[in-house]
Amino acid sequence: MSSRVGLRFLNNTRFAFRNASGPFRRPGAQGFRFSSSEAGAAEQQSTFQRIWNSPVGVKTVHFWAPVMKWCLVIAGISDFARPAEKLSLTQNAALMGTGAIWTRWCMIIKPRNVLLAAVNFFLGCVGAVQVTRIFLWQRSQDGSSAEAAKELEQEAVASVKAVADQAEGAAKKVVDKVEKST
Repeated sequence: MSSRVGLRFLNNTRFAFRNASGPFRRPGAQGFRFSSSEAGAAEQQSTFQRIWNSPVGVKTVHFWAPVMKWCLVIAGISDFARPAEKLSLTQNAALMGTGAIWTRWCMIIKPRNVLLAAVNFFLGCVGAVQVTRIFLWQRSQDGSSAEAAKELEQEAVASVKAVADQAEGAAKKVVDKVEKST
């Protein structure tokens, strides 16, 4: 019931503003109507007609390019399941850079294309996640190879010490034999 009261209030105030002799008009005022017939026709268009005739509407490339670009976002999201060693750093860095640059550019160009900005934002986010995964994987590999190198170094030092001890023992035997023979 309250929505009907609101609707009645809206209709009554519309009538009052449009009526030349209404309480909100100055005497002799022309009214608030648009002077061109095109603006009046735009006022009476349905939502579908406004979307259809919009500068970024369904009939234009400004609509269909972002729709097709969502395929890149979906492909990037499906790569979340792939191991990081099989991902391409250059490809994902390019996706991240493209997303960042074009998100900003979509807000500058006329007509401003929010749908394209949204898809580019998510493309940049997907690229950033993948690049982060690749860097973390590479860092973990560097860490494990460093640990392996430390283990190899310790083994090498131990074997060198063992060889040095054997050589030292053999040298002492030779020195002892020489001292006894003299």
